[in-house]
Amino acid sequence: MLTWRPSARGTAGARGRDDMTLAAEQTPGYLTPVVVLLCAAAVIGYLSTRLRVVPIVGFLLAGVAIGPHQLGLVGTTDAVEAAADIGVILLLFTIGIEFSLERLAAIRTAVVVGGGLQVVLATAATAGLVAAFGADWRTAVFTGFLVALSSTAIVLKVLDASGRTTSVLGRSALATLVFQDLAVVLMVLLVPVLGGSGETPGHIARALGTAAAVLVLVLVVARRVMPPLLERVARTCSPEVFLLTVVAIGMGTAYLTSLAGVSVALGAFLAGLVVSESRHSSHALGEVLPLQILFSATFFVSIGMLLDLRALARLWWLVLLLALAVVAVKAVTGAAALAALRVGLPTAAAGGLLLAQIGEFSFVLQRSGAELGLRPAGLGADGEQVLIAVTVLLMTATPALAALGDRVARWAGTPRAGHRTPSAAATPDGAAPTAGGGPVLVSGWGPVAAGLAEELRGRGVPVTVTTLGPDLGAEAEAAGHTVVRGDPLHGNILAEAGLHGARAVVVCENTDEETARIAAVVARLAPGVPIVARPVDAADPARLAAAGADRVVDTPGTVVRALTAAVLDRIGVAPVAPDDHPDPAAVVAFAPEPADACPHTGAIRPVLPSGPGCADCMRRGEREWVHLLTCLTCGHVGCCDSSPQRHADAHARAADHPVAASAEPGDTWAWCYIDARELRPR
Repeated sequence: MLTWRPSARGTAGARGRDDMTLAAEQTPGYLTPVVVLLCAAAVIGYLSTRLRVVPIVGFLLAGVAIGPHQLGLVGTTDAVEAAADIGVILLLFTIGIEFSLERLAAIRTAVVVGGGLQVVLATAATAGLVAAFGADWRTAVFTGFLVALSSTAIVLKVLDASGRTTSVLGRSALATLVFQDLAVVLMVLLVPVLGGSGETPGHIARALGTAAAVLVLVLVVARRVMPPLLERVARTCSPEVFLLTVVAIGMGTAYLTSLAGVSVALGAFLAGLVVSESRHSSHALGEVLPLQILFSATFFVSIGMLLDLRALARLWWLVLLLALAVVAVKAVTGAAALAALRVGLPTAAAGGLLLAQIGEFSFVLQRSGAELGLRPAGLGADGEQVLIAVTVLLMTATPALAALGDRVARWAGTPRAGHRTPSAAATPDGAAPTAGGGPVLVSGWGPVAAGLAEELRGRGVPVTVTTLGPDLGAEAEAAGHTVVRGDPLHGNILAEAGLHGARAVVVCENTDEETARIAAVVARLAPGVPIVARPVDAADPARLAAAGADRVVDTPGTVVRALTAAVLDRIGVAPVAPDDHPDPAAVVAFAPEPADACPHTGAIRPVLPSGPGCADCMRRGEREWVHLLTCLTCGHVGCCDSSPQRHADAHARAADHPVAASAEPGDTWAWCYIDARELRPR
């Protein structure tokens, strides 16, 4: 009797296939599309940044590429749609925090007049054109709603990238966008009426009354409840608890307002306004911003995923025609609305082109209308794809439209309409700040920071303090200094504190590791601003210098030097004159010219000078050195071979530290003791 047995090789192959199948079954269904989405967004977003294109445009293109209609790497999944919805909520939440009720009140006229005119004119003009081509009035008005809205996210990104958020153009555009976001509430209420669902004016009036009641409640909470609540949470000094609390406020408010019949988008915006009334609003914005960026990227990728390039290829002529029509309508109506604010014709024309795209919330309206049988422009089944194609095209073209607006403004006689004066902000490329009366930015608050701030103020130098601790911030304010509460690792905190106009940044109440992280952020955001580091523990000069600090005060070494000077003065021994020794806080970071490089330059690292003179000579009570050298491996300061004792040479042989740099003022060379050769700096 013959019995078949599978070969070992066959068994192994079957086992491998079974393992792969089991692994696939164990992989969560949502993980694959989420990973593909994030990877595609990161890669294409990076490429768009390198090409100097707004990253949001890259996210849109990433969605087009990986969507179900093209490569099919990601289908329209519940996980992606849920992440996109969260992105909308967080986007409006952060916009609300940045606004603040005070700022909103300051531009209320521009919001009502400029924003109101823009929405009414754009809706009316679009509805008229659509009706002229045979669509019924309901479809025409619905299409007008879709076209009237602009992209808050993209416009703000373009303004921020060019440094014009606080300019006349920026404030006017911002006011218009705020009104549009508020108008979405009324539009959502009117869509069922346009769809013939039987909604009556009474229903609409009740819904508007509910929305007004919600708004009043939010204002009361903003003034009475939120500031003490965030104050108490901030006192925990726990970033995790603070972040969770802030996100809970944003998401919870959006949820509660949705139960009252108000859109989650407006609820999130109102939640941001609530948080903005707390003095910890900047801290809250800094904590939420990374989450907002992540989920907003998902939102824009999800929009791109909706586009079917086959439909675009079939209807390309219609898409281009409608895109041109939208730009014409919105540029003219936007310019007319802004001109009513008396900002000048050039700025109004630039603003009209800046707002000449269809916004992200048009998709919210479009989904509501689709459920009731409303189609954009009466195009039937093709209406959704045409709207998506036109929206993606115009969002992508927004930077170019903004640049065209600048050219129109210059042609009209105003150079770069709406720009801030150079003194109001740093240049976009992070150039060094202009000299003048800028503050010294002090990160952290404690005895050392307080003493430094008092000394600086006594010399007429203003000080701005950043700190996470509420009590520490209160102490700094009580001492008369400007305080920005928040984590200095977040760019928005540093920007609000005036980083780009600062004379210097001092990080003086953190550990060495924390100090290095803060210095790295400062150096990246403002390369021209000097950084002075004073960690509370022992300093690592190499790490701090690599992070961007050009002055490092080593706490133990500083105490020793100060104590030594006090004792020497008390016993009548003259200390080393300040101009005779290297600055003990100046990092010595020598980079040799590649042509001079020798096999021993690998021992070179950033160091702090060990003392005010030759350590060995001072130990012997001598002061007769001729020239000082600083060891580029450990920072030991010794006298050169022209001095009687040659302590620098002796240290190099004993410690096997081959390279030392001249410590004399004006010298830039170094010396390799092993090769007996001079090294020049790069």
